[in-house]
Amino acid sequence: MSDSGNAQSQDEGSHGEDSTSRVTSPSVGNRVTVVLGAQWGDEGKGKVVDLLAQDADMVCRCQGGNNAGHTVVVDSVEYDFHLLPSGIINPKVTAFIGNGVVIHLPGLFEEAEKNLRKGKGLEGWEKRLIISDRAHIVFDFHQAVDGVQEQERQQQAGKNLGTTKKGIGPVYSAKAARSGLRICDLLADFKDFSERFKNLASQYKSMYPSLEIDVDGELAKLKTYVDRIRHMVRDGVFFMYEALHGPPKKILVEGANAALLDIDFGTYPFVTSSNCTVGGVCTGLGMPPQNVGEVYGVVKAYTTRVGIGAFPTEQSNETGELLQTKGKEVGVTTGRKRRCGWLDLVLIKYAHMINGFTAIALTKLDILDLLPEIKVCVAYKLDGETIPHFPANQEVLQKVEVQYVTLPGWNTDTSAVRTFDELPENAKKYVCYIEDQLCVPVKWIGVGKSRESMIQLF
Repeated sequence: MSDSGNAQSQDEGSHGEDSTSRVTSPSVGNRVTVVLGAQWGDEGKGKVVDLLAQDADMVCRCQGGNNAGHTVVVDSVEYDFHLLPSGIINPKVTAFIGNGVVIHLPGLFEEAEKNLRKGKGLEGWEKRLIISDRAHIVFDFHQAVDGVQEQERQQQAGKNLGTTKKGIGPVYSAKAARSGLRICDLLADFKDFSERFKNLASQYKSMYPSLEIDVDGELAKLKTYVDRIRHMVRDGVFFMYEALHGPPKKILVEGANAALLDIDFGTYPFVTSSNCTVGGVCTGLGMPPQNVGEVYGVVKAYTTRVGIGAFPTEQSNETGELLQTKGKEVGVTTGRKRRCGWLDLVLIKYAHMINGFTAIALTKLDILDLLPEIKVCVAYKLDGETIPHFPANQEVLQKVEVQYVTLPGWNTDTSAVRTFDELPENAKKYVCYIEDQLCVPVKWIGVGKSRESMIQLF
C-alpha cells in the first residue's frame, strides 16, 4: 500500500548509502478492540459492543453463525442480532462478517428485515455490510442435518448436545472435511457451484436416508442472493489489511458465544463448533496477533447456561428461580430458559488465562438487588483436595465440590444508578471483590437493559 509506494519511490530516486538502509521494524498499524464472553454466553456482549460502537468506525464478527444472539436496546427499542454485527445499529459504522463466520443467507436477510421493522437503526445496512469471500455458507439442509443428529444422539445415548439446530456444527464439519462451499464459490460460476452443492447434498442423503432435501428449490433460492450480496463481498484478508494499515481507525471485534463454549477450551462436548476465544479473532478475520489491542471480557454478575452440561454453581432452588425470573433468562436464539447459579470465579479465571482480559464489563448487577446475601465460587475441591485448574473432563467437573465465599447483599434498587459512587456500599464491595480475585479491573457495570444503564468506571 502507501508504505510500499513510498519505499519504491525512495529506492528509484536514491543511490549510494541510502539504498542500503534497512527496515528495522514493520508498522503495526491500527489495533482492534475485542469484546468476548467469559462464561457460557448470554453475558450481555451486545450491549457492551453497542456502547463501544458509538465511537467506532468498523465492527467485525469473526466466528460462529446465527446460533449467537445479541440484544441491543436503543430508545426503548429492542433489536436482536444473530449474524449481523450488533454495532451495525450505528449508521456511521462499517460492519464486517469475517471468514470464520458461517452464513445462512436467508437468515441474514430475515434478521435485517425484522430489525428494520422495529426502528430506524438499520437503515442503509446493505451499503454498510462487508462479507468475506472466504466465509462458508450454511444451507437449509445443514440445519435439517443438525436436527437429525440431535435426534440420533437422544435415541442412542439418551441425551443430546442441546444445539440451536441452526446447522452450525454440520457446516463447520463440512469445512474441516474440505467439502464445504464458500461465498466466493457462490459468486464465481453458479453451474459449478450447483454441481458441488448437489454432491454435498447427496453425501448427506447417503448418511441420513430419512433426510429430505429440496435440491432444486434451495438452489433457486440461493441464486436470488447472488446479485443481492455481490456488492457486499470483498477479499476479507485484503479488506482487513487495508483497515489495519490505512488511516487511524477504531475497529471493534464482537465475539459470539463465549469462552466456555469454545470448541477447544469449553466444556466439551457441550460446546459450539468454533473458537470463541481470542485466537478466533486472528483466524476468523485474517489478521496478525500484533494488531489485537484491548480485550474486554463480559461477565454476568451471576452465572447462566443454556442446555445440558456440568454447571458447578447451579442453583436449582428459589435463588435460581429468582435469578431466572428477574433476569428474564430466556435464550434470544432458542427461547429456552437458562439455568442460573452463583458467580463462578474459577471459571472466569480460566477464561482470563486463555484470553488475557485487559478489563471486565460486569453486567446485570441489578438482578442481585433483592438478595440478602450473595455467594461467590472461589475454588473447587476434588476428593477433599483443592484443584488449581479448571477440569477438562465433564465427569470430573460434575463431581467437584464448590467452595464459596458469602458476601452481604444490598437490598436496594440499583437500576437508576449511573455512577460507581452512587452504588450501595455492599454492591461496591461485590465489584471490588471480583476485581481483587481476578486481578483485572472492572471498566463497566450494567444495571439495566438500555445503553444508558452502563456505568463506566474509567
